[in-house]
Amino acid sequence: MKPTTVTAPLPLPQAAPALQAETPLPAARRDIAPLLLVPLLMLAVLPFVSFPTWITLTVAGLAMGMMIFIMASGLTLVFGLMNVLNFGHGAFVSVGAFSATLVLLPMRNWLEADSLAANLGALGLAVLLAMGVTFLLGLVFERVLIMPVYGQHLKQILITMGGMIVSEQLINVIWGAEQLPLPLPAALHGALFLGDAAIEKYRLVAVVVGVVVFAAMFLTLNRTRIGLLIRAGVENGDMVEALGYRIRRLFVAVFAAGSALAGLGGVMWGLYKETLSASMGADITVMIFIVIIIGGLGSVGGCFIGALLMALAGNYAGFLAPKVALVSNIILMIAILLWRPAGLYSKSRS
Repeated sequence: MKPTTVTAPLPLPQAAPALQAETPLPAARRDIAPLLLVPLLMLAVLPFVSFPTWITLTVAGLAMGMMIFIMASGLTLVFGLMNVLNFGHGAFVSVGAFSATLVLLPMRNWLEADSLAANLGALGLAVLLAMGVTFLLGLVFERVLIMPVYGQHLKQILITMGGMIVSEQLINVIWGAEQLPLPLPAALHGALFLGDAAIEKYRLVAVVVGVVVFAAMFLTLNRTRIGLLIRAGVENGDMVEALGYRIRRLFVAVFAAGSALAGLGGVMWGLYKETLSASMGADITVMIFIVIIIGGLGSVGGCFIGALLMALAGNYAGFLAPKVALVSNIILMIAILLWRPAGLYSKSRS
């Protein structure tokens, strides 16, 4: 008889300790380098100008940057969520500004009254109308022009530019081809003085409005359920749909909201220029896209920093070297892209 061999049983794998399962995930590293660019630029210019002049230039640059951010923020969010190159975004800027005249011009007495409440009441009604009109226009624009060309960037560029041209011609038909004055409310005329530094009242209002819009967008994207779905849709829209959410409806709502923000920015830009033209949206479209490229496609925070950098650089250059100011936007974009080819904050960065 052959001796029987007894095989020892294989040891069972031991369960991982409970403490190991409860080990918290490492916190994500915060990229603070882009946040330092704005204060560094401001401090770098200070030795070359007097302190009162520096304050005036800085507040003016911040105000312009806030207005550009308001106009550009909706477009960068639309690109990040929907991957749509909307070269007709300037149409919402123009339509928003001209829609505001339907309230501001008939209520000119309110604007010229020596009453802050009357001034702000007329301006508030104009802003609500402009945002409502551009919100509805955004819905139509997405359904009619954008939806048939999803995923086709070349067609998106061509058809959205065509949409902007058509909108300009409709503005000429409705409001006329001449430039239209858009007066500032009486309470926002003039300047405040901090020592020898003069700060225009309207620029301070623009800074406050820009900060409020950015804070609202930041809190919505980071502290609400809708914001969670938007950010998840930016990262992986297919997974969000697999979980049962109708991401397409969210896309349309974000597109319309971005159009409304462009309308708000158009009103503020029109009040800043105090004149309106049908081509004002097209004139600023290149500036908006430069801001989005600098900030990183799809990043609202990067768009905010990029808008401030571009406006401050242009303002400082316009005072110190006017010829350089003509190309300051391009120089800034090249410098940023040489440092970070994807922009300051891109959804592709970890």
